[in-house]
Amino acid sequence: MTAPSSQNWLDLCLARIRKVRAAVFGDFCLDAYWLLEPGERELSVETGLPVRRVQRQRYSLGGAGNVVANLAALGVAEVHAVGLTGRDLFGRQMRELLGELHVNTDGLLADQADWETLVYAKPCMDDRELNRVDFGAFNQISAQSLDALAARLEQVAGRVDVVVVNQQLPEGITTAAMIERINGIAARHPTCLFLADSRHRAGAFAGAILKMNAQEAADLLGLQRTAGERIPPQAVCDMARALTRRTGKPVFLTRGEHGIVAACGDTVLEIPGIQITGRIDPVGAGDTVLAALAAALGSGCDLSVAARLGNIAASITVQKLQTTGMASPDEIRAVGPAPDYLFAPELADDVRLVRRHGSSEIEIVRDLPPHARIRHALFDHDGTLSTLREGWEQVMEPMMLAAILGPQYASADEALYLNVVDTVRRYIDRTTGIQTLAQMAGLAALVRQFRCVPEAEIRDLHGYKALYNEALMKVVQSRLEKLGRGELDRGDFQVKNAQLLLHRLHAAGVKLYLASGTDHADVVAEASAMGYADLFEGRIYGAVGDVKVEAKREVVQRILREHKVHGPELAVFGDGPVELREARKAGAIAVGVASDEVRRFGLNTKKRARLVRAGADLIVPDFSQTGELLKLLGVA
Repeated sequence: MTAPSSQNWLDLCLARIRKVRAAVFGDFCLDAYWLLEPGERELSVETGLPVRRVQRQRYSLGGAGNVVANLAALGVAEVHAVGLTGRDLFGRQMRELLGELHVNTDGLLADQADWETLVYAKPCMDDRELNRVDFGAFNQISAQSLDALAARLEQVAGRVDVVVVNQQLPEGITTAAMIERINGIAARHPTCLFLADSRHRAGAFAGAILKMNAQEAADLLGLQRTAGERIPPQAVCDMARALTRRTGKPVFLTRGEHGIVAACGDTVLEIPGIQITGRIDPVGAGDTVLAALAAALGSGCDLSVAARLGNIAASITVQKLQTTGMASPDEIRAVGPAPDYLFAPELADDVRLVRRHGSSEIEIVRDLPPHARIRHALFDHDGTLSTLREGWEQVMEPMMLAAILGPQYASADEALYLNVVDTVRRYIDRTTGIQTLAQMAGLAALVRQFRCVPEAEIRDLHGYKALYNEALMKVVQSRLEKLGRGELDRGDFQVKNAQLLLHRLHAAGVKLYLASGTDHADVVAEASAMGYADLFEGRIYGAVGDVKVEAKREVVQRILREHKVHGPELAVFGDGPVELREARKAGAIAVGVASDEVRRFGLNTKKRARLVRAGADLIVPDFSQTGELLKLLGVA
């Protein structure tokens, strides 16, 4: 298998998956989403209590069923379901859903009369999930059913590449007695991989690859960890190492938004989490990871490829709201082999871990290559060099609030209004640095999500961008006019020593580039007004009205391609995540500018955390220590 660093590892993996034959054994569940009409429109005549009316109902496979659905979505050759369902309407619904996926259900038995199909019923109102209602929580597997299931699993294990065991319920079908049977089946079929995800009995499996979250791993090892406690990455690596030594098999530990740790023998791999800008729903993400691991390992892919595939697939399904989502090969390819990873989350959140360059204010997040010497430097504009657009968030926020609430802007109740405010602020924070058009595409999705605006009145991304630009340009134009009248100086709108840094780099022969998510004509005009456009010698790039064209990515790739630049010969300066992630992917030096745009000097701690997560190698508050920064970059 090609190494994960190769750009084609993902395509090779997805191609191999198409030949995999898999079986899933475990707690087959149904997720029922009942979308309720908001408000209390009617009282029951019989009870006097409010009636909840269901507008729509939707059913999807959960538990082991969701693992099956994810395997089918990945395009494996065969999927066999082995488990129990009830003789009820939910059982019929489950079989219908599995039939639509062309799953072999010969092993899905319904011969225990008192068994009820496992159902998680989730009433939802607006975008909120209310109290869940569970069915089948009191099932007890009979001895006859245990024997029948073990026999079916034995048959299937002889014809598949991988068997996935998914245990979710303490009293489901994966009891201690059943696990003993499973261990025997695994021993008799050594060419078939067994992969287990067991919430309550992981330690009972012998011969199975284990997949679990970090908290479950701590519990299995007898470590004292509070539920919900963030476990440091080194501790997770240590746990993975201990478990793989104990089992003699690979181990995969998931860390939620912080990614996956995989271990086998003496090898321990940390796969970072992936940046997600929108809302998330983590329900079913673990099943997605499990399916991707099974498909990859069953196809012969190595530990690293399997973990990376699982990480990408989960980043897709968590963005599918109020459903146990799946990740298709096309969706996985769209993310690509080099996703936008989240780096050093612990360092981002804990300033006590900061490491300075000598006595300077420059933070060393990651050591630079020995004898670094840059020949090219790419700069973001707004917030990195210029503060002409300082306060854009305060322009975008009210514009987004008005767009989302529409005719309900003045009349929305407090709960709805505050929910929209919180959603907008989090969205702006996560999307800082991407081109405005992409932000407006996200705004259109938010407008639809809250359903306050009739569909016919929802604008497209260009329409919302026009509204935002109109409001923002009033602010920018006022500042430019003050510059023109001499009421303010260019230095009043520059990050400290920005122009000095540009002049010194230019004098040293470093080629300078400027790239921004702002429209191209506006970037050129504002750089000219600030007095440093000529230093870029025409290499100024902005948004071109196509959301698929990211100026910063295009410029980075052009520099590497046209100038035969080795990664560390390029430095990328920016105060947003986009440019730093592109630098990290290209192997360039990523300089995060955590600027305070109001004072124009000093550290913005919120920006710092964001830039560390984006992959910054260095963090500077401004360019006041230009000399020290240039020494680090190898510029005389």
